[in-house]
Amino acid sequence: MSRSVGIVIPAYDPVVDSLVDYLHALHDHLDPATVRIELDAPDAATLAALEDEPCTVNAVDRRRGKGAAITCGFEALDTDVLAFADADGATPADSIVDVVQPIVDGTTKLAVGSRRHPDATVLSHQTVARRYLGDGFAFLARTLLSVPLYDFQCGAKAIDAEAWASVRDHLYEPGFAWDIELVAMAAALGYDPVEVPVTWEDQPESTVSPVGTTLELGVSLLRSRHRVKRLQGSSVHRFVASRRTTRLSLVDRLGAETDE
Repeated sequence: MSRSVGIVIPAYDPVVDSLVDYLHALHDHLDPATVRIELDAPDAATLAALEDEPCTVNAVDRRRGKGAAITCGFEALDTDVLAFADADGATPADSIVDVVQPIVDGTTKLAVGSRRHPDATVLSHQTVARRYLGDGFAFLARTLLSVPLYDFQCGAKAIDAEAWASVRDHLYEPGFAWDIELVAMAAALGYDPVEVPVTWEDQPESTVSPVGTTLELGVSLLRSRHRVKRLQGSSVHRFVASRRTTRLSLVDRLGAETDE
């Protein structure tokens, strides 16, 4: 039986023509059941440009962050496979197919696209500073989380709907660190990720701030490690958690917003 695929594209201030081209490429290569664009703080022109395109657009009037947007999109999907792709199209549609395929054929429950894998094809490199920051962060994440990946932050991942149902309540990071937390918590729950080399091209229009985002990721990495250790039964981390104010998970926050 063929498994249905849903794709979420989180977008903030996208280059609309590029996004539309990417949307059509995803349809041509994957034939997904649905593509859902989670659009933060759009202007009228962006909304108008997407009005007749083959996608569902969920627009909100504020910037939620990448993780919150993807979580909202995943919660709205009813497909067997949930995937996301960054709106800048840095990972082309044929590579998204490669990322989704291990979930479709049942090889794994979580597939992680990787631009740092030795078999990845990088068409256009980041600046030297961004590359060093990214490589250093990946090394730190591998060390602290004990998850042997080359790349935690590539904007292409897919997860089985059953695994998502288990992982969703353990995700708290609303921004770019959501990727790290997804991988960390899934691995802690026994869903070992499969890393898929992709073709990747740096996009100069990206809204990522190299230094600011790296600092955010570093702090979030420590929080993710703490949650992993707590989930694995560490008495120290459970004690630390008991002394802190309880935060709502992303899905609980979404539920609270819906109830308002």
